Amino acid sequence: MAETTFFTSESVTEGHPDKIADQIADALLDAYLAGDPESRVAVEVMVTSNYVLVAGEVTSRTQVDVEQVTRQVIGDLGYVEEALNFDHLYAQVEVRLHAQSPDIARGVDVDQVRGKPLGAGDQGIMYGYACEETPQLMPMPIMLAHQLAQRLAAVRKGGVLPYLRPDGKTQVTVEYREGRPRRVDAVVVAAQHSAAVELASLRADLTREVIRQVIPASLLDERTRVFINPTGRFVVGGPHGDTGATGRKIMVDTYGSLARHGGGSFSGKDPTKVDRSATYTLRQAAKSLVAAGLARRLELRAAYVIGEAEPISLAVDTFGAGLVPDEEILTIIRKHFDLTPAGMIARLNLRRPIYRVAAAYGHFGRPSDGVHFPWEMVIPL
Repeated sequence: MAETTFFTSESVTEGHPDKIADQIADALLDAYLAGDPESRVAVEVMVTSNYVLVAGEVTSRTQVDVEQVTRQVIGDLGYVEEALNFDHLYAQVEVRLHAQSPDIARGVDVDQVRGKPLGAGDQGIMYGYACEETPQLMPMPIMLAHQLAQRLAAVRKGGVLPYLRPDGKTQVTVEYREGRPRRVDAVVVAAQHSAAVELASLRADLTREVIRQVIPASLLDERTRVFINPTGRFVVGGPHGDTGATGRKIMVDTYGSLARHGGGSFSGKDPTKVDRSATYTLRQAAKSLVAAGLARRLELRAAYVIGEAEPISLAVDTFGAGLVPDEEILTIIRKHFDLTPAGMIARLNLRRPIYRVAAAYGHFGRPSDGVHFPWEMVIPL
């Protein structure tokens, strides 16, 4: 009998409180990099009812109007009504930024006299992953969850379902047989809405305009369970309903928990932080290896020490799906990918304002146009 397993992943819309915080943090990072590509940025954001706190460390030669950038993001995300209790015009924005610690800078900075290269901006463990399940070489559950969340935002902003509000969550459970996705077992959509819409209408609309527009009919059957606004009401939402903070959706940002995560988030961090640059590079390496037919599923792991350029360890796991020995895969990675901070930043051209667009709907599996998602470009091996 074929082995049957189930795996679930979730996503959230761009108007979810945690994603508001991530997008503000990355919009500020973009603004600093636009004026000074050498900026050192580590920004954290918290949002709640009509209040935003921006805190962290910034060392830059450029000046950024932090409050203006913050309000612009809030407005762009659809928080333009006072009734939502989180509004781009009236929310209080508190800024608590100071310069990066000189102790950190000493470990990271290039020292030409001593011959010291750019060091890692922090210690940590980073992962990269790819698999054959989808054209994007991503796990199917997280890709479907992202697409549902994006569709929720699209029908709201496009006026198809004008009663929707910015906040929302999605979740998809996929049934696997012998390690391959076969059908969708469950779909969850939670969408913030105006008080005027009836629940029956909302559920019918979201089934027609969101779920059936995203999930292929071949993956749905009479056993597929669908949950739409399971509590029956989702009027109070956004930061008024739930406090948001940067870095609380790291599994949404990556592989939907199908692959491991070192723990460090991305948003608000400049690329000297290997949380960001190494994770992006390891994704590109994993994707390139799977695309080259060297494994059907592959996870890479690297560990760094603050101030040191080279990773202190590098490992691969092909989960029994490798088509060449793991040692050969590691040799290929070392040959084709420079895993030092300077090498990763240069290869992916990461000192650019490209991050805000990546801060919602996942950093991986997105179309690569060579500008916004260079880590999604497959490298010939």
